[in-house]
Amino acid sequence: MTITTIIIAVAALVLGAVICFLIFRYTSAGMIRKAEKEAEVIKNQKIIEAKEKFIALKLEHDNAVRADEQRKQAREQSLNQREQNLNQRQGDLQRQQNELNQSLQQLEQREKAIEYKQTETEKMHKQAQQQLEQLSGMSAEEAKKQLIEALKDEAKTNAMAYINEIMDEARLNANNEAKKIVIQTIQRVASETTAENAVSVFHIDNEEVKGRIIGREGRNIRALEAATGVEFVVDDTPEAITISGYDPIRREIARLSLHQLVQDGRIHPARIEEVVAKVEKQVEDEMIETGKRTTIDLGIHGLHPELIRLIGKMKYRSSYGQNLLQHSRETANLCAVMASELGINPKAARRAGLLHDIGKVAENEEELPHAELGMKLCEKYGEKPDICNAVGAHHEECEMTTLIAPIVQACDAISGARPGARREIVETYVKRLNDLENMAMSFPGVIKTYALQAGRELRVIVGADKISDKDTELLSFDLAKKIQDEMTYPGQVKVTVIREVRAVNVAK
Repeated sequence: MTITTIIIAVAALVLGAVICFLIFRYTSAGMIRKAEKEAEVIKNQKIIEAKEKFIALKLEHDNAVRADEQRKQAREQSLNQREQNLNQRQGDLQRQQNELNQSLQQLEQREKAIEYKQTETEKMHKQAQQQLEQLSGMSAEEAKKQLIEALKDEAKTNAMAYINEIMDEARLNANNEAKKIVIQTIQRVASETTAENAVSVFHIDNEEVKGRIIGREGRNIRALEAATGVEFVVDDTPEAITISGYDPIRREIARLSLHQLVQDGRIHPARIEEVVAKVEKQVEDEMIETGKRTTIDLGIHGLHPELIRLIGKMKYRSSYGQNLLQHSRETANLCAVMASELGINPKAARRAGLLHDIGKVAENEEELPHAELGMKLCEKYGEKPDICNAVGAHHEECEMTTLIAPIVQACDAISGARPGARREIVETYVKRLNDLENMAMSFPGVIKTYALQAGRELRVIVGADKISDKDTELLSFDLAKKIQDEMTYPGQVKVTVIREVRAVNVAK
């Protein structure tokens, strides 16, 4: 390779490097200028945005300042108005104060004038009083006492004459008015005649059923009697079985159970117990439903559920052949009518009339009259005191404290004493009372006996010289036991033995 070639190659390399350098420099300068232009544009945009934001903030600030100024002006105007109102009120108060001061001055002047007049009047009164005392020879106090005594005597005389006149008029009209109210009450209440016995008759279709009811060796009928607590009499009476028992509820359960067993056809001890339990539940539900229906029919609300159940239980009870529920409904209606006639609350009277015999169906058989037991039940289940008193006092076991109590007592007597209400005839009733008194007279030391409250109470008077205080308790116990063992009577009989000492002298 020659030197010329080397020089040419070197020159070419140098020229290429120079050209590359020039190209790079030109390209870099263009990019820088372009970047500078873009930066200038961005700078101008940012400046414009900043100016716009500044202008917007300034406008917002100006608006806020103007709003504050307006609020301040409105507040100042309000304060100025209040100040004006206060100034006006202060002026009014000042005027009123001035007027009051003037009125007080006038009143003081009038008081002074009145005091002066009173002083003059008192002087004149004292002078007149002194003159009267001198003329009458009597002091003012003595004259006043005489005048008061004379007025008292005159008032007493007039009052006694007026009271006697009112009493005479009341005696003349009381009986007529009472009879009128009772007659109107009875006429406005429709009554039913009811009589029940201690037996129920179950009719059967044929005689073959009797053998199935008796069962092999009498096991079925024994199971029936054990489950129901009543006696089944299967005798020669055609197509009839007699159910005997003093508890009407048990008789009804026995009758319904026997009816279901005969219809079903399966009669054996296990089935009998199942049917009797089912019927007992049905009768219990029927009692509750009857109680609810009765209270709805009579318009009585707010009774305790237990009282409603006991009212339904009355359906299966009777007193001297009169159904207890019908008697209570009848008494309730009579009480409402009589209370309306007398201007007393008829709703309270109807409520007391319905509940007055609730003690006869109480679950716990306490040694108390049914009226007191019913009063305790009403108190226990939240009845008002006037209702409780009316229930407890309708046989005078306790004192009557309300006007409803005598109404209930009268209506109970009306319902029980009306013709056809009760089965017992007069002769039987009188005979039972005589037997009760004669039984007491058979004891030694007894002087007199009295059967009271339709045979519910027996009072025995003994001689103080024949029986001691300790023996009276024993006599009361023996009498009660003998009555219980030998006599038949409804409810309870209270035996009261009275021992007293009397000292009698005759003045001649």
